[in-house]
Amino acid sequence: MSDSDCSTDDSNTLFGLRVASVFVILVCSLAGALFPVLAKESSWLRVPESVFDFAKYFGSGVIIATAFIHLLSPALEELTSDCLSPEWQSYLVILSIMAIFIAELVAFRWGTAKLKRLGIYQDSHGHNVGSYVAHGPEGSPVTVTPPKEPKQVAERGDTESGSMDNMPTDADALAHILGIATLEFGILLHSVLIGLTLAVDPAFKTLFVVIVFHQMFEGLGVGSRLAYLQLPRRYRSVPVIGAILYGVSTPVGIAAGLGIRTTYNPNSAKASIVSGVLDSLSAGVLIYTGLVELLAHEFLFSRDMTERSNGHLAYAVICTLAGTGVMALMARWA
Repeated sequence: MSDSDCSTDDSNTLFGLRVASVFVILVCSLAGALFPVLAKESSWLRVPESVFDFAKYFGSGVIIATAFIHLLSPALEELTSDCLSPEWQSYLVILSIMAIFIAELVAFRWGTAKLKRLGIYQDSHGHNVGSYVAHGPEGSPVTVTPPKEPKQVAERGDTESGSMDNMPTDADALAHILGIATLEFGILLHSVLIGLTLAVDPAFKTLFVVIVFHQMFEGLGVGSRLAYLQLPRRYRSVPVIGAILYGVSTPVGIAAGLGIRTTYNPNSAKASIVSGVLDSLSAGVLIYTGLVELLAHEFLFSRDMTERSNGHLAYAVICTLAGTGVMALMARWA
């Protein structure tokens, strides 16, 4: 079936508002992602720890709902549409999940070997090395090496910290950066695609409002995890860079969509293939990250969570369910 068989409506309506949406969504996305990062580092902006906890747990629910409802479901629709042959109904999500699993497994083995050479050992579940997506403190590595030279301590240390034994190493930093990069990879692909869709979708007004809230909620989740990254001082710019990348992703997608709006047909076979494949890959990344790194490590294997009260556990679960529910509700309009 040709591209013209799957036509689309005129995307030139409300052009001025579509252009304005680039800046509106840029501000909202940056505000959501940067606020937790800057608040965590700020000495004058005192944000209660409970606010970070809410954003962290709520964000976990947002990310999981995004994977299943906003990525997996549209991907299946796009790859099973009448515009495509049955051969496109493939197992891209499984491929993505297994690829991320293998990549993390290799990184975990490398990180473990590196830390052992440094005399630092993770616990039996590997939380201090393998828990790459920052989700709060889960216990400190056990250091058995002799005291470091003053220069080494200064390079790794945080002068505001009270214990030099708990300082993150370069291997820890790379592991955390790898994990947050994996999480952001799936989210950024998704954000660019929804920006591209917003630029050309005829139902612009409804989609615009939904995406504004979507980006803010998702930004809070991403930003809270970036804020909890435990990194040496020379890597302290990583959370800010991550938040900025998230903030600009959807506006970049909108700008690209506006630039090609006269030639881009979102209902064509080519567009369905590209969007379906990217949505499938992003869904696999976020499903693995959400279920394994966020839920399993945060609730089942977290030393911090096991020491908390049942009330705190219930609060965390409710926040996660709330994030999932809000994003599921938004799917009714987007």
